[in-house]
Amino acid sequence: MEKPPSILIVDDDTDLRALVESSLTRNGMRAVTAASAAQAEAVLATGDIDLVVLDLMMPGEDGLSFCRRLRTTSQVPVIMLTAIAEDIDRIVGLEVGADDYLGKPFNPRELVARIKAVLRRRAPAAAPSQRPRMAYRFGGLRLVPDAMTLEAEDGREIILTSGEFALLLALVERAPRVLSRETLLDLSRGVNTNPFDRSIDSQISRIRRKIETDQRQPALIKTVRNLGYAFTAVVTRDNR
Repeated sequence: MEKPPSILIVDDDTDLRALVESSLTRNGMRAVTAASAAQAEAVLATGDIDLVVLDLMMPGEDGLSFCRRLRTTSQVPVIMLTAIAEDIDRIVGLEVGADDYLGKPFNPRELVARIKAVLRRRAPAAAPSQRPRMAYRFGGLRLVPDAMTLEAEDGREIILTSGEFALLLALVERAPRVLSRETLLDLSRGVNTNPFDRSIDSQISRIRRKIETDQRQPALIKTVRNLGYAFTAVVTRDNR
């Protein structure tokens, strides 16, 4: 039997932790709870967590600080819980490495849907060992969808969050088409996206920092004024 995903819920609100735990359990997931960043760190040290649901505002170390620190040692997916009116918090959450976010108050069913979406993006596709693994090549980089990896020419892996990987893949697969922010949101997240959401800009900036030689004059991902973004580098496919 396949092991259920283990989800760590980090929030100082006892009632919210209980509500989310109950919802995840009903949906076949294993829920673990923590009331602070310190407690969460102890749980993560066990290495048995598949995704973290992290509250932004907590006493002691807040969610942003904890997420930023977590990203120096782990690529476990993170969904940030933010105050629904604070767009800047969502942007900063993505800047420090969160994979997705959800504004409070929220419907537990939407959180479950977002967790499943992030886990689907994160899990490599099963493939027979004899089948060549398809990849996209561009600008000295190699993007492998099945393995969810981005490699430099020297074999070094460029670390992307699952959200960044999904966004880059959406651009590469449709190069050189211009894609609006709304289209990119649908392609990279696909769960109750907000047409006025500007967090795509933040994720594009993070991706550029990782793959562009000069962020001020990007050669791979171009901004098309009033329209969106386009991947303009030459893309080739290979199998190996």
